[in-house]
Amino acid sequence: MIAVRGVEGQKIAVLGLGRSGLATAAALQAGGAEVLAWDDSPEGRARAETAGFVCRDLSKAGAFEDVALLVVSPGIPHLYPHPNPIIAQAMQMGVPVDNDIGLFFRSWAGPDWDSFDVAPKTICVTGSNGKSTTTALIHHVLTHCGRRSQMAGNIGRGVLDLEPAEDGDVVVLELSSYQTDLARALTPDVAVFTNLSPDHLDRHAGMGGYFAAKRRLFAEGGPDRAVIGVDEPEGVYLANQIATNREDDRLIRIAVSRKLGDWGWSVFARKGFLAEWRKGRQVASIDLRAIKGLPGAHNHQNACAAFAALRAIGLAPREIEAAFHSFAGLPHRSQTVAEKGGVAWVNDSKATNVDSASKALQAFKNIRWIAGGLGKEGGVASLAKDLEHVKKAYFIGHSARDFALQLTGLDHEICETMDAAVAACARDAVAGDTVLLAPAAASFDQYGSFEKRGEHFVALVEALAD
Repeated sequence: MIAVRGVEGQKIAVLGLGRSGLATAAALQAGGAEVLAWDDSPEGRARAETAGFVCRDLSKAGAFEDVALLVVSPGIPHLYPHPNPIIAQAMQMGVPVDNDIGLFFRSWAGPDWDSFDVAPKTICVTGSNGKSTTTALIHHVLTHCGRRSQMAGNIGRGVLDLEPAEDGDVVVLELSSYQTDLARALTPDVAVFTNLSPDHLDRHAGMGGYFAAKRRLFAEGGPDRAVIGVDEPEGVYLANQIATNREDDRLIRIAVSRKLGDWGWSVFARKGFLAEWRKGRQVASIDLRAIKGLPGAHNHQNACAAFAALRAIGLAPREIEAAFHSFAGLPHRSQTVAEKGGVAWVNDSKATNVDSASKALQAFKNIRWIAGGLGKEGGVASLAKDLEHVKKAYFIGHSARDFALQLTGLDHEICETMDAAVAACARDAVAGDTVLLAPAAASFDQYGSFEKRGEHFVALVEALAD
């Protein structure tokens, strides 16, 4: 646990008592704060009381009169589409509002660091798609190379639940826009921006607000090194704001859409090959095509981002390449779960938006595509350009018929449920086909999370006869 610094003797309110909220409360208490916990759900309050925390109803008038700080969980809106009433009350009272990410960055470094031979590092990864895979890949490589590494944030553990730093530690954090938007301290050593596509727009009042939340990781903290994906205009803009000239190697540009050899430091992937260029010449390359855990151009972008971040802290190209080969990928992200009768079954349940589904559709051939769920704003008509390798679609969930209407001319079947879709694919698929679950939709019409949706798919596939 990371004890929060600078809170001794203060009353600190914690709103939202899920995994990160309870870890935050414990870290504040370890730092000497008097914690006042609250959650709208009785179950959340019961968990806090069982853990020994005092609950205070923060919705009541005067609840913040003696409170020095309010710490909120990332899922609770503080501005758009409407501020949570408790957060709005705290702000009206002039009570500072923060989250666990801000507390981590103000508490991570300690006086014992002066005795370390190698100062601990923090690598933070943000963006729309690929954050989790990039984060996990960086952590995997570090561990493979014998470096002590901890992974947290939007993946794995809450940040304040991490172990205190040891000599040479590297902490790798996946940060969502919800987390970067509110944190009062953001000071990573290396910050990574993968890409940007529309998501969570209601929470940020549009694309501009969404990008602004991501940009805070670079503008507020001033990382020693920034790794920026420049395949979209926002990444080009962000890179331009960071670099003082073309040779500025505090910035590493990454791309999968074009060559980047003319910059001071760049990493890009073309036709399955990753190349690192510095000062106008190539210094390293990796053949990504044989790495099973990183299929498709979208994973090649993740590989570029991870490679650049690892090079920024001094790892050698050959070390990184060797570790890439043992990376198995993450569950629910282009995860090959079985091969039966020459048919590959791939679980990409994390493809909850059009952009991530597009990347999955481009990564495989002879696709039998399971898609649908709770469709998002804008629909899926833009996926028409990515259907070249789709032999047939099997639509499920609330938006099944909407998807069929928007993707005219595509051979399809309305299955409605995952059970029916998997059975239909098993009936139709022949050797050489790939059955791909890439929903392009949220899961909440039929499942509690994309993980539950993916787990159901995997269970159904495992039950099929070989």
